[in-house]
Amino acid sequence: MTKAEFIGKIQGSASEISKKEISQIVEAVFETVAEAISKDERFSYPGFGTFTVRKRAARKGRNPRTRKEITIKASKTVAFKPAPVMKDKL
Repeated sequence: MTKAEFIGKIQGSASEISKKEISQIVEAVFETVAEAISKDERFSYPGFGTFTVRKRAARKGRNPRTRKEITIKASKTVAFKPAPVMKDKL
């Protein structure tokens, strides 16, 4: 689903709100979630799931072109664990 399809779907159930207003609300929601994840390293929404920050350790890898061994530096990523209610819907 694209962002435009997502906004259109929301507008279908809340037709009194314009697409522009819905877009601003969706942007605000995702910005707030991103801030919460970066600040607290966790964001949970009951019935949907939990976003957490996972740390990846530095590791050895290979450059596929040259086949030389390289060191891949440590990094952080976001993981999602769906709530049981969400899992049941899948």
